[in-house]
Amino acid sequence: MTSLDFSTILPEFLLAVYAMAALMAGAYFGKDKIARPILWVTVAALLVVAMLVGLNDSTPSTAFFNMFIDDQFARFAKVIVLIGAACVLGMSADYLGRQGMMRFEFPVLIVLSVVGMMVMISAGDLLTLYMGLELQSLALYVIAAFRRDSEKSSEAGLKYFVLGAFSSGLLLYGASLVYGFAGTTTFAGIIGTIQDGHLPLGLLFGLVFMLVGLAFKVSAVPFHMWTPDVYEGAPTPVTAFFATAPKVAAMALLARLMFSAFGHVTDDWGQIIAFLAVLSMFWGSIAGIGQRNIKRLMAYSSIAHMGFALLGLAAGTPQGVQAMLLYMAIYTLMNVGTFAFILSMERDGVPVTDLNSLKQFARSEPTKAMAVLVLMFSLAGVPPMLGFFAKFGVLQAAVAAGMTWLAVLGVIASVIGAFYYLRIVYYMYFGEAGQGVTSRTGAVQYVAFIGAAALTVLGAISMFGIDDVAGRAAESLTSVAQISAGVE
Repeated sequence: MTSLDFSTILPEFLLAVYAMAALMAGAYFGKDKIARPILWVTVAALLVVAMLVGLNDSTPSTAFFNMFIDDQFARFAKVIVLIGAACVLGMSADYLGRQGMMRFEFPVLIVLSVVGMMVMISAGDLLTLYMGLELQSLALYVIAAFRRDSEKSSEAGLKYFVLGAFSSGLLLYGASLVYGFAGTTTFAGIIGTIQDGHLPLGLLFGLVFMLVGLAFKVSAVPFHMWTPDVYEGAPTPVTAFFATAPKVAAMALLARLMFSAFGHVTDDWGQIIAFLAVLSMFWGSIAGIGQRNIKRLMAYSSIAHMGFALLGLAAGTPQGVQAMLLYMAIYTLMNVGTFAFILSMERDGVPVTDLNSLKQFARSEPTKAMAVLVLMFSLAGVPPMLGFFAKFGVLQAAVAAGMTWLAVLGVIASVIGAFYYLRIVYYMYFGEAGQGVTSRTGAVQYVAFIGAAALTVLGAISMFGIDDVAGRAAESLTSVAQISAGVE
């Protein structure tokens, strides 16, 4: 390993070393005494690494013979993942303490999964891709079943493990086909074997299998079946984490694979992704209408939103990638705020997830009800909230790419999905009084909740330059020079 290789992987190296140090500290000092300090030190470590990555303005570089890529695209996605993970971990501290789940292993597993996500995002080789994906997945399997005294949590972990292993197998089989027909595992080498925009049949089959495997990871229909049960059964802090950072990493990996390895045949994979986008948008919007558990509702919301993100990716253009990156950033912000509120929902010290418990919530907590209203409007895509501009961006990218039909279907799906977001608002302000719910919010939780709601409003005025950064990130991924960089 050269000094350049080491400097390129420095953020991942630092987090991996920290995870091992935290694990040893927890084992040595005792899990009860050091669990809370480790959690807060982990939050700080994630934010410091996010700053390290975000302020890195060096030229794009590769490590380990082009197996690892550090460019503006990777840095943008990594910052979202790191900040999202830090926010979820910080706002979960109060909940974990109240529910007797404060164990030092939780933040350690979060860090290990984040390291896997960062490797996924920077993957320049099929082996790197799989290594990062499995490091992320193994940690997520464990935290899904983190509440060992809960049958639902154990069931969620088992379902996620079985279906996750199945999807990983499909992905690995597709990777083996790609390697067999391309003769190389590097993305730059694979794209070099595609001549005149023609994809050989063997590579096409490999591409399809890999897309299916990654579709599981982003909860795209029809490979979404694990999502509602895992979201409902897993502890709420785990569900909040599932709904944010892993989705960003999986979408970034999908974009990296498609453009860096198959960037010369955008028409071939664009049709597949467009199909997945349509199914996800409509099924997530329609199936969510019948949900009465807010965590299951957020699962179907996630499915629908991944469909919109895929819509931007299906365009196969820099504008589409920029729209997808912005969408994932805004989606993460909205979900952090929403789950900060869900974490606070309880009755007599017991967590509550029933939608009916929110009836007349605005009478007892008008400020929090207004913040929820803002977040629900943003998730629904109601102007002038930030969520509207996220959806408008991907729709605009689809139209610019000649996929007007896809944009029209997206608008229809968005209108359908708005029903269950607006129903929550109706319950809070106009529903008949029921058993009610107590919103017990810790300091960090409150800041995440109110802050996210405020940013969804302020973002409509100014996106604080994030759209420009996303544009540069998209250009670094989609430009021919960047795709071809490092070809031996």
